[in-house]
Amino acid sequence: MSHFGRLAEPDKRTLRRELLAVRNRLTADDVREAATALAERALELPEVAEARTVAAYVSVGTEPGTLTLLDALRERGARVLLPALLPDNDLDWAAYTGEGSLARVQHRGKMALFEPVGERLGRDAVTTVDVVLLPGLAVDARGIRLGRGGGSYDRVLTRLEQSHAHPALVMLLYDSEVVERLPAEAHDRTVHAVVTPSAVRRFRHS
Repeated sequence: MSHFGRLAEPDKRTLRRELLAVRNRLTADDVREAATALAERALELPEVAEARTVAAYVSVGTEPGTLTLLDALRERGARVLLPALLPDNDLDWAAYTGEGSLARVQHRGKMALFEPVGERLGRDAVTTVDVVLLPGLAVDARGIRLGRGGGSYDRVLTRLEQSHAHPALVMLLYDSEVVERLPAEAHDRTVHAVVTPSAVRRFRHS
């Protein structure tokens, strides 16, 4: 990617609403085609392609699709851990062993999520991985991530920092969601790379 889209600096809530509105206009074919390209691009990143253990997530709705990538990682021999949302919005983890290992879980007041049904490994399981694939709505030229606002992955990133774990932090987004600048707060942490259907971009600090 040689350039970034430009967004003014409205508040995060407004940005989330605008970005979700764009995603919601995507068709099922758009999402499926992007998911295939996203998996191909992600495997061009050596940290992802060579990872022994990856913490990932199952996309829902019009999020950039992840299942194709999860299966490709498993075929390469990687262990894939997926999150299960806890009542306090923190995340537990369990292994992904194929689509049959997922269950649709409706959380009160939240969207339904696909979560792993296997043995729960604990909140700290994420500190043992080589790569964390992060969901979100946008990333800027500094590597600042805009999440959905629930705080689950802020907790994950804090846990990684406190445990002195240093996995590669990689976002999966659509091309238009890589922007010039996002509003940032003191607790925001930067990611190492972003993968979109057309490209991989690393950030300078990584």
